[in-house]
Amino acid sequence: MPRMFDSRNWFEPVPETRRRCLPNCLHDGVYLEVGGKRLINFGSNDYLGLSMHPEVCRAAAEAIERNGFGSGASRLISGDCPDLHQLENELATWKGYEATLVVGSGMLANIGLIDALADRHTHLFCDRLNHASLVDGARLSRGRVHRFGHLDLAGLEAGLSKQSSGRRIIVSDGVFSMGGDTADASALLELAETYDALLVIDDAHGIGVIGPQGRGLVAEGRACGHTSIIEVGTFGKALGGYGAYILGTKEMIEGLRQRLRTMIYSTALPPAMPAAALAALHLVQEGKLLIRLHENLECFLSLAQARGLRLLASRTPIQPMLIGGDDAALRVSRDLREEGFFAPPIRPPTVPEGTARLRITISAAHDEEQITSLAEALAKVQS
Repeated sequence: MPRMFDSRNWFEPVPETRRRCLPNCLHDGVYLEVGGKRLINFGSNDYLGLSMHPEVCRAAAEAIERNGFGSGASRLISGDCPDLHQLENELATWKGYEATLVVGSGMLANIGLIDALADRHTHLFCDRLNHASLVDGARLSRGRVHRFGHLDLAGLEAGLSKQSSGRRIIVSDGVFSMGGDTADASALLELAETYDALLVIDDAHGIGVIGPQGRGLVAEGRACGHTSIIEVGTFGKALGGYGAYILGTKEMIEGLRQRLRTMIYSTALPPAMPAAALAALHLVQEGKLLIRLHENLECFLSLAQARGLRLLASRTPIQPMLIGGDDAALRVSRDLREEGFFAPPIRPPTVPEGTARLRITISAAHDEEQITSLAEALAKVQS
């Protein structure tokens, strides 16, 4: 008889120390209920606390009352709405670009973008620690992928100099999500100009938290709007919502409207999402939350230094605590839960072997007492 495949044995078992779990959380501001236990959440990307902000929630609720819950179709059919266009226009103006295209998520943005840009004659130069969306976008495109060492500008230049034919694209995160370290946007742009390359920067973790007025890493490097740059970001981190955007020249964005398959063939964002993102953007532009965030970061870093915490200290809300082994990272995270705090363990393959860590994130919504208590708990569990 022919062999019958059994779906139960399709995948190789994942070792217990590498197994991913869905935690089934209930959210309440900076609190998180997991398994019936109420924890202070230090593992969120909601860096400004906007996901629960009354003005953002009100904008989403009013959009649902006006337009219903779902968009009902892709943007190019009938799923488009005025708030999407207003969001694109306001974001482009604030960020200093000619045009914006809003899409469903950061994963959809990056996979679709690189696929649209690259053909078999394209050379893609990618930082070794790029986010999975950029990695998968490069793999799925028809381009030839060249990886350079993390933040290794000399290695990048050596690679660029070897490829004299075909189009060249440099691809990098702005803020690296598992380490909190940052690319040098100005230096990357200089290499792009020198070697006639396009530069794609994903600044999902930079918008709202670094740069002038919180406009992100590229704005910090005074490179916004340059014709050699395409910037990607999301509304799902500091802006507290969902969705993503691509910024560039008018001609580039128009070209993507015609070619970005992950936008063309996806249902548009529900109307509540762009409405909430507009409200969040206006709150970011006020500047108060950015000031509060950096006050909290200074507080945490000072307390961490005084207690000798093993942090990969960052100027961003991402403050990883290096543990090393997978078992140890799981244990420390569990111990921290017993102390009343949530900070997820991050293990390979998300991070390199031997660098398992707690991914601690600080928010403008935390107060000084919570941050102080976290530092004390971390000092206890790391010993």
